[in-house]
Amino acid sequence: MKYVWASGTDKGKLRDANEDVVFPDVAGSGPGPLLAGVADGMGGHVAGEVASTVAMETATRPGDESPAERVRLANEAVLQAAAERPRLQGMGTTMTLGRFLPDGTLELGHVGDSRAYLLRGDELEQLTTDHTVVEELVGLGRITREEAAQHPRRHLLTRSLGLGEVEVDEVVTDVRPGDRVLVCSDGLTEMVPDDEIRRLLAEAPDPEAAVWTLIEAANAAGGVDNVSVVVVDVRP
Repeated sequence: MKYVWASGTDKGKLRDANEDVVFPDVAGSGPGPLLAGVADGMGGHVAGEVASTVAMETATRPGDESPAERVRLANEAVLQAAAERPRLQGMGTTMTLGRFLPDGTLELGHVGDSRAYLLRGDELEQLTTDHTVVEELVGLGRITREEAAQHPRRHLLTRSLGLGEVEVDEVVTDVRPGDRVLVCSDGLTEMVPDDEIRRLLAEAPDPEAAVWTLIEAANAAGGVDNVSVVVVDVRP
């Protein structure tokens, strides 16, 4: 199995700084293992950037740990950084991290409302579940998916790194040649509906084009947040 990837991040139209971090931060190709992910920092310009940077640097260190274990280690590192620098108390970050293995296995570790999607043919499947108040309300049947999109508390997270012990979602699936995987921050999904994400992903000729087409679409729709995107193509 061969993987071809690209990534990009942009501060958007309204924010003064970018608190997102992507990995890898350069395009490339290879047989795997490949780590690819997004962290969306919270806590103000400095603190959010520190949280996402510390988390991603920790999660992508060389080693054999699973993505879920890497996200747990990232959480510990953010907590430690905040303990050592009191002005950063309360900082946090989301993280969605994938590991693409040579045999076509995709492992994910996930906390927060960044997302991973799988495009297979014309079907776009969300592989992760948002850890938000509105997602819990949808799951309980108290509000509809349409109501969730407009809910005033839709940005309120129920899980993030940096605020104590955290449960990390672990997802394992298989990918095959022709698949395209997207990992992104909510700066994309808040601005661009899934149907449009699916269309843009499907039409882009390669990962690099897909990344910047999606970022441009988020900014064209308002760009109210930082937007970060990693796209990985699966090839024979």
